[in-house]
Amino acid sequence: MNQCYGCNTCESADKPLQTFISKLPMETSHHRVEKQRTKCGFGLQGVCCRLCANGPCRITPNSPRGICGANADTIVARNFLRAVASGSGCYIHVVENTALNLKNTAKIKGEIKGMESLEHLADIFGIEESDVYKKAEKVADAVLADLYKPEYVEMELTEKVAYAPRVKRWKELGIMPGGAKSEVFKGVVKCSTNLNSDPLDMLVDCLRLGISTGIYGLTLTNLLNDVLLGQPKLRMAPVGLRVIDPDYINIMITGHQHTIFVDLQEKLISPEAIAKARAVGAKGFKLVGCTCVGQDLQLRGALYTEVFDGHAGNNYTSEAVLATGAIDAVLSEFNCTLPGIEPICDELKIKQICLDDVAKKSNAELMKFDFDHREEQSEKIIDKVISAYQERRGVVPLNLFPEHGNDNTLTGVSEGSLKSFLGGKWKPLIDLIVSGDIKGIAGIVGCSNLTAGGHDVLTVELTRELISRDILVLTAGCSSGGIENCGLMTPEAAEFAGPKLRAVCKTLGIPPVLNFGPCLAIGRLEIVATELAADLGVDLPQLPLVLSAAQWLEEQALADGCFGLALGLPLHLGLPPFVTGSSVAVKVLTEGMKSLTGGQVIINSDSKESADILENIILEKRTGLNI
Repeated sequence: MNQCYGCNTCESADKPLQTFISKLPMETSHHRVEKQRTKCGFGLQGVCCRLCANGPCRITPNSPRGICGANADTIVARNFLRAVASGSGCYIHVVENTALNLKNTAKIKGEIKGMESLEHLADIFGIEESDVYKKAEKVADAVLADLYKPEYVEMELTEKVAYAPRVKRWKELGIMPGGAKSEVFKGVVKCSTNLNSDPLDMLVDCLRLGISTGIYGLTLTNLLNDVLLGQPKLRMAPVGLRVIDPDYINIMITGHQHTIFVDLQEKLISPEAIAKARAVGAKGFKLVGCTCVGQDLQLRGALYTEVFDGHAGNNYTSEAVLATGAIDAVLSEFNCTLPGIEPICDELKIKQICLDDVAKKSNAELMKFDFDHREEQSEKIIDKVISAYQERRGVVPLNLFPEHGNDNTLTGVSEGSLKSFLGGKWKPLIDLIVSGDIKGIAGIVGCSNLTAGGHDVLTVELTRELISRDILVLTAGCSSGGIENCGLMTPEAAEFAGPKLRAVCKTLGIPPVLNFGPCLAIGRLEIVATELAADLGVDLPQLPLVLSAAQWLEEQALADGCFGLALGLPLHLGLPPFVTGSSVAVKVLTEGMKSLTGGQVIINSDSKESADILENIILEKRTGLNI
């Protein structure tokens, strides 16, 4: 790992980061893009099937059916459903663990930081209970009970949480989901060998999975997190590699499950832990945010200033974060933790600990989170990280980049904090939309990938295009990391906005791009959209609102996308999902969906063309609302 790999790095919207990575004496994902540039054409179209021993079968004009007789439409829909089910399963795993952690915390009468959020959920669920801890336990039980229902029994909370006009449409279409875990199970079964061959039926199941993913895995996970961890608060914060302070023992966190390391987070700032750190020459401990769990911690950073250094970057920034040499341990508990960090951790003597076995890395120690023994586990983790610090500091050279990022990114944006900022109601925002000072809203959500122009390239370019057209951008996901590190979430970024949006931003002292945090916060955007629609007395598809997962990456993003389609929203993707080999799937997603839910998929990898399309949709929606 001591050769130069620099000439082969991919493009990045973050040019300082690109330069930093190009000079690293180690291979990263950015270097491997060129070697993997040749793609399988059958895989790209989704027409390769390897479900049975007769395969893999590949569909061509001369061979339009696999050995079993499955055609391209069946194979593509089957592969797509399998991917959506897998992505949905990931989110359901997260909300299940979050609900269990809330339940267990309530049982022991532990700290509940978000009382307002607890009251809000209890009100939605119809739970009447004077005892705070019993109330919290009942809220958690209500979520878990729904998750564990069979797929043929509708989940009760869907109708209580979702927007009524949408629920009405979902019932008309017969896509109200049953128990979320069972829906995942059924989806996997349905797309197995020699079972379902009806592409339309399988695509309908994707919508059902999208609803349970969105309502439970996204919206309710956020609200449950708020109960345990506290509500987000607006503040300015540093972002980028500059947040890493070498005077501390630094722990990089990756994943999606903040509630798993709550006890550790508190222990790291205890007098006992600080004394241990000082005994080996450090000032104390700091958590360095990376990927979505870092965004989630940043969202509530006002509550954790003692232990949280700041958010360094997204999934494809994680290797650069480690390459600074100032990270002493990586705690991972879910996906977005790249396998590529493993050789870098070995080279730089960085301790890896996994807190959830679904995220077990090959050279990491597994310490599966156990609520009943969390204090003992926290102490063990602290001692292991101190040992790593002692072994590596002074031996591993530092390669810091304190100029990277910025110091004044607006964070802590949520449906609650934004509404409070606007005076406790959405009318000021609605008035700005009606007047045309804000032409519409674009949700830039989801992942970061190294395609569609390079690392965050399409995401950042599209964001710039949209704000230049007076379209307010709300973000959620790893995409937020690239956008914030490129400076578009600072108040100064108002200069990149169109004249009307620029004036709004300067008057309010806000950037033209508002960061709602992790990919889970797509659920927060849904709450904002729902409340705006309710105030206007319209259904969601009527809003001048568009979505873009410009650089989607994982199966979870496909489940997110199905939620967006179920909500009836236009969804832009920079690259198509692997469905282009099926004319049926393409037609349903890009055209037929409009008559079903009101949504549609738009595929375009050019930032200006994509912005043109999305702006025209917003203008059409404005015309429909007579504004």
